[in-house]
Amino acid sequence: MLKVDLVAVGTRPPPWVVQGIEQYSLRMKRDCRFQILEIKTSDRKKKKSIAVHQEEEASLLGSHLNPGARVIAMDSRGKIWSTEQLAGKVEVWSQQTNHFQFVIGGPDGLSDVIVNRADEIWSLSNLTFPHFLVRVLLAEQIYRALMLNANHPYHK
Repeated sequence: MLKVDLVAVGTRPPPWVVQGIEQYSLRMKRDCRFQILEIKTSDRKKKKSIAVHQEEEASLLGSHLNPGARVIAMDSRGKIWSTEQLAGKVEVWSQQTNHFQFVIGGPDGLSDVIVNRADEIWSLSNLTFPHFLVRVLLAEQIYRALMLNANHPYHK
């Protein structure tokens, strides 16, 4: 069975985010095991540089990355994919591994260490989204890609 992790900086999402993710997680239950691995955000009260915050978060993120998984960094430096392109990538990746990990950074984004560790770098848009919203968008797009590959009418 396919295993999909959202490895994300930030804890305690608002209820609407939890509900949105639960909705898509339930829909995907038959096709994959979907979970969120939350990483504590670096303490922004301390006067540290952006690079230091990113390094602290990268250390925690890196400890959750599985060596056998396909790692996709969610980053503004990445390529923008259509839903059809994502579905095609999921199809190809599924032939290589059954474990995908999508990595979402904190308020300052992902460190170069994590981006360079990733197998793919994906940008959802040229727009900037709140990190918790990205979780819901990703859950929906992953579900949509799975349904597209299964010829399900969800994606028309």
